[in-house]
Amino acid sequence: DEALHFMRLGTFLERSDNTARLVDVKFHAVQSDFYGAANERDQEYDFYHWSAILRSVSAFEVYRKVYRDVIRPERVAELLILKPDMPRSLHASLNEVVNNLALVSSNPDSETLRRAGKLRAELKYGRIDEILATGLHAYLTQFLDRVNDLGAHISREYLVAA
Repeated sequence: DEALHFMRLGTFLERSDNTARLVDVKFHAVQSDFYGAANERDQEYDFYHWSAILRSVSAFEVYRKVYRDVIRPERVAELLILKPDMPRSLHASLNEVVNNLALVSSNPDSETLRRAGKLRAELKYGRIDEILATGLHAYLTQFLDRVNDLGAHISREYLVAA
């Protein structure tokens, strides 16, 4: 059903946007002096902060199963950005976007489908150490710009009469 695929397409575009914004804002808040310097905060604060973030996206249990270790910020980022089996991750969301786009597209060479596939491929082959080395905020800002651009392409290609 085409209507269902468009609804799911919107759901997963929005989910990827929301997850990217959550990760960006929470990492920025922790790195800023708002909560005190990292070496001045106690570990209990960090545990509750990161566990609350994970719980807000139903990822706390998944984190525990995948990493079996204390909660570390870089692993939270990895889980919420790159893990395809984490339903609210950017990677899982883009998998769904591409799958639903393919189901509604009559043109396999569609520019919109190509852009979505390219973004998904970057998530599939991305590494958290590379993302953190180039800057998480810059990476997520660029991701959000590209998701917004993808949404505009979807609108032009599929929803606006020519």
